[in-house]
Amino acid sequence: MSATGAARKRGKPASGAGAGAGAGKLRRKGDSSGDKGKSKGGGKMNEEISSDSETESLVPRRNEEEEAEELEETAQEKKLRLAKLYLEQLKQQEEEKAEAREFEEDQVAGRLKEDVLEQRGRLQKSVAKEIQAPDPADIRILRGHQLSITCLVITPDDLAIFSAAKDCTIIKWSVESGRKLHVIPRAKKGAEGQPSGHSSHVLCMAISSDGKYLASGDRSKLILIWEAQSCQHLYTFTGHRDAVSGLAFRRGTHQLYSTSHDRSVKVWNVAENSYVETLFGHQDAVAALDALSRECCVTAGGRDGTVRVWKIPEESQLVFYGHQGSIDSIQLINEEHMVSGADDGSVALWGLSKKRPLALQREAHGLRGELGLEQPFWVSSVAALLNTDLVATGSHSNSVRLWQCGEGFRQLDLLCDIPLVGFINSLKFSSAGDFLVAGVGQEHRLGRWWRIKEARNSVCIIPLHRAPRPPTAGS
Repeated sequence: MSATGAARKRGKPASGAGAGAGAGKLRRKGDSSGDKGKSKGGGKMNEEISSDSETESLVPRRNEEEEAEELEETAQEKKLRLAKLYLEQLKQQEEEKAEAREFEEDQVAGRLKEDVLEQRGRLQKSVAKEIQAPDPADIRILRGHQLSITCLVITPDDLAIFSAAKDCTIIKWSVESGRKLHVIPRAKKGAEGQPSGHSSHVLCMAISSDGKYLASGDRSKLILIWEAQSCQHLYTFTGHRDAVSGLAFRRGTHQLYSTSHDRSVKVWNVAENSYVETLFGHQDAVAALDALSRECCVTAGGRDGTVRVWKIPEESQLVFYGHQGSIDSIQLINEEHMVSGADDGSVALWGLSKKRPLALQREAHGLRGELGLEQPFWVSSVAALLNTDLVATGSHSNSVRLWQCGEGFRQLDLLCDIPLVGFINSLKFSSAGDFLVAGVGQEHRLGRWWRIKEARNSVCIIPLHRAPRPPTAGS
């Protein structure tokens, strides 16, 4: 046995490098096995070795714990960030909902305000300045009547036009295609078994606001009621003692007002096929009539020189003076204002609370005749785009004129001339205000004082284009 082996057997430390290495190995084994037998004298050595081994074993553990803590904190921060983002999204959604509610409330409030103003007759939308002068090439001409057009109406949905003429016929036109949808032919007097129709000049027409009924009146004192969709004859109202010159339905109802050259105003209930009452007051043949939603109507008194407002429930009337000639046309602009035209060449704007015109435009279509013998062109028709400041007038001056009503309806400003040759016997704006329809004839609708040979008896559809509005600030 060698000395080294003997020393190991006795448990004594051996000298030299081999001994140091062997001792180192024994100490590590003792530490890893958790040997509790330690000498008191070797405490310092054991402490140093323990410190070294702890440093080697605890540093990785601390790094792992720090990494775990960092990972754990990152997850918490992520949860916190997601929670904040979710809260911000909820806040944004609630703000958007609140803005949408405010916008809807503003729209509803604005609409309610408009409805209140409309009911009171004070609503005036400014559209006249946006209207561009139409190109004459864009005017569509519909020909089908043999004689002068006397009156026309547009269906509430703006899809069809009814026109009537001195040839005693009524034609229903398609606005889109310009084709005839239906023709109600002239009825022969005293002929039995013939389809219902007019046997004399048709002077006026009206259509109910729901588009269900069409009424037409003629020189034979008759009022014929038609189903507007099918043009089927329903009823015939008799009672006037002279030519029926004006018809109007009360908006939202089937109550019909009629006026006649017999100087009277009659009230009918079309849905019940019944007569209601008669009102008197005019001193001459009544030439035209109009009505809106209130239970009243307005009439143009012809040569008695008056415009009258009839309050049906009270059976009373208000009398207005202003024109010097025969007042041949009238239309309500809203519930409290109206426009009228006369054969003295003047156009008047009225307020129902004033007995005199708020504005009077004389020689609205100019003068005709030789120097020194000039006479104003008659104003044969007027039209107004409901609840706006846009008005149209017609004459035989070879043009239709568009006007803007000034603030408070106290002024009429000319916008443009639309060239049309002939007597403009009827004018109507579409409900949306995107086109104007003119009934053109070689003769005046109420007589045959003279004839314009170069004119065409036709229905003219005039497109109305609006200039784009300038962008608002911030848009």
